[in-house]
Amino acid sequence: MKIPTDIEIATETTMLPIKNIAEKMELQEDSYELYGKYKAKINSHELKKMSNKKNGKLILVTAISPTPAGEGKTTTSVGLADGLAKIGKRAMLALREPSLGPVFGMKGGATGGGYAQVVPMEEINLHFTGDFHAIGVANNLLAALIDNHIHHGNILNIDSQKITWKRVVDMNDRQLRHIVSGLQGKVNGVTREDGYDITVASEIMAILCLSNNIVELKDKLRQIIIGYNSSGDPVTAGDLKAEGALTALLKEAINPNLVQTLNHTPALIHGGPFANIAHGCNSILATKLAMKYADFAITEAGFGSDLGAEKFIDIKCRMADIQPDAVVLVATIRALKMHGGVSKKELNKVNKDAILEGLPNLKQHLVTIKEVYGLPVVVALNKFETDTAEELELVKEYCLSNQTEVVLSEAWEKGADGSVALAESVVRLANQTNDFSYVYDLTDSIEDKLTKVVQKVYGGNGVTFSKKAYKELNELNRLGFSNYPICMAKTQFSFSDQVSLIGAPKDFDINIASLKISAGAGFIVALTGSVMTMPGLPKHPASEGIDVNEDGDITGLF
Repeated sequence: MKIPTDIEIATETTMLPIKNIAEKMELQEDSYELYGKYKAKINSHELKKMSNKKNGKLILVTAISPTPAGEGKTTTSVGLADGLAKIGKRAMLALREPSLGPVFGMKGGATGGGYAQVVPMEEINLHFTGDFHAIGVANNLLAALIDNHIHHGNILNIDSQKITWKRVVDMNDRQLRHIVSGLQGKVNGVTREDGYDITVASEIMAILCLSNNIVELKDKLRQIIIGYNSSGDPVTAGDLKAEGALTALLKEAINPNLVQTLNHTPALIHGGPFANIAHGCNSILATKLAMKYADFAITEAGFGSDLGAEKFIDIKCRMADIQPDAVVLVATIRALKMHGGVSKKELNKVNKDAILEGLPNLKQHLVTIKEVYGLPVVVALNKFETDTAEELELVKEYCLSNQTEVVLSEAWEKGADGSVALAESVVRLANQTNDFSYVYDLTDSIEDKLTKVVQKVYGGNGVTFSKKAYKELNELNRLGFSNYPICMAKTQFSFSDQVSLIGAPKDFDINIASLKISAGAGFIVALTGSVMTMPGLPKHPASEGIDVNEDGDITGLF
């Protein structure tokens, strides 16, 4: 049976008016604002109103080290929420908003797939409710204020060679990674080297997602370090008197967005920081609200558990004072083959030997979740059309031999019906007691935190520092930031900082190329290897297949 394309399925589905979804959640009309017929924003003040209500179970969906196309975490998350609803549980999703960079680049959209999607998928994948626009404008207002301050006398004595704040655009555009700005005379500003990040890598994106309310948002914005003065002391957004204006631009964006799945399960889609260069989780507000509205709140963390789940736990859970009750680890036959040494072009061919060679990658993720985080886990084996029964059985047997529950997930093909077994497993696991713990303590030194992440999560030896990073390490200690959590920025394709080291490599070090403080967001970014904060487009970007017909209907979006 040929499955229609994602956008065909989405557009052929009859959505309920978002008012109906809000009524299902028992939301009062003054608690949300309509953004058209099928989208709404929930007032962030709702969380305070519900402070005495018991939290539902929090389910974290993560994955093994992915292939370039992703392994279906969002599809699995959506399917799980619908599966829970099908077995009579009150469920709700809390997911990230898609970035236009991947939408038009390699991965495509991020609203799930097949019969496990959130809708309206075209709007969510494109401009949605304007949150990313607001974040980008706020980021670039701060950049403009910095250069304007220097132009008009530079009372703060900002060193133009030590400005760390970059402009952003929500697109993969390698041409903007390194630029020279302020050319052709003083009237056009101060000539200096500059550059752009993608919007989802902006510290303002991270701040929005890590703020519990608008007051906290403004305070975090005030603490942003934009660079340093000639004496080497930090200069903040507060020094530029910028936090009020930035908050004004973000006062609507902080409110979580309400949409629905194809099966009309409520979904909060809010915030979208990248997981390999930021903390990779949706907003604290959306997650906490989902835990109040539902018995089971399903959320996901970007890329593999070594990146997304580690940051979800060591950054987001600390700041939000929450913890997962169970973890779903998404695995695919094709990813296991890739970690067994098979090239992307050969992934659809039957290859049991490659799967066996790739299984240590799955095991390292399981060890981290069960032994380091102390959480119960089920492996969701996300089925693709090219998978054979023998290949799937091989992985099932491996999981069972490692005392791990494993369930075949067929959400893409069968929607809620293909997720019932996973839902039942999650309910069992979430009601178990667990031994939740963090990877490191905040009182550990910066070097010890980095080392513990590498040893406990990646399975490596430790860290090495470039001369630049070592100097930055000493500076962070001098400035009093040693008690901040760590946000590791590395490739998602390997436990190491080298894409070529597939599977579960051992006896390796992670090279810390640079350390950067995100004082507003409240963490230290450790840039490793050659990771970039502005991606580029592939040779044949997804944009080539996207079009609009005479009726205004979008095609080719997936």
